[in-house]
Amino acid sequence: MVNSSWTRSHIEKLWKIPERTRRVYPPCDTSSLEMLPLDRPGKSPIIISVSQFRPEKAHAVQLEAFSLAVQRLDNNLPRPKLQFVGSCRNKEDQARLKKLKDRSRELNMDDYVEFHQDVMYRELVRLLGGAVAGLHAMIDEHFGISVVEYMAAGAIPIAHNSAGPKMDIVREEDGHQTGFLASDKEEYADAILKILKMPETERLAIAAAARKRAQRFSEQKFYEDFKTAICPIICGSSAPL
Repeated sequence: MVNSSWTRSHIEKLWKIPERTRRVYPPCDTSSLEMLPLDRPGKSPIIISVSQFRPEKAHAVQLEAFSLAVQRLDNNLPRPKLQFVGSCRNKEDQARLKKLKDRSRELNMDDYVEFHQDVMYRELVRLLGGAVAGLHAMIDEHFGISVVEYMAAGAIPIAHNSAGPKMDIVREEDGHQTGFLASDKEEYADAILKILKMPETERLAIAAAARKRAQRFSEQKFYEDFKTAICPIICGSSAPL
């Protein structure tokens, strides 16, 4: 079993047994996030980024893109805020977080950027419930559970244009857009600006489509796909359980 279309393609090339390779998306606990209202309170639009402070998560790219977006935002529009939410595994991650804070200060973004370290899940849900968009910048991430969480919570995803987010997650749902894909800080900044400038009705329509697509990666869907994948082994046939 593989966790995404990108992983399946990789494994099929290596192992050369496509008829015995099954794609089963990871179980994403979206039930509590789907209960959040799609309307967003507050005057300042919030952009959220949820991930450990690891190098491959490319937090610096997100910060630079956000800074560009703030600089280019029309003066008559409210200033957004960027919330980095994540944990540190070790001293290296702690140093990485400090460097990110220092860079925020260098860019004069201190008034617009917040850092939330090691928050409880209840607090994470609250933060997601206030965000209009969620950032993801890891290149070739096999799947991308944080992107699904954004979508379930009603935050429009802006994800890296590669692997799992591109091939499986941020795709149209019933012909409706569910988010944005970007490859560099310019494209991320453009996507942020589009979300900040779009009419509320358009944002709500994209958020609703994204939430519906997130259901494809629910725990229930995982149970169903897992049973289908192991049935030929357990039952000795291709019939689903």
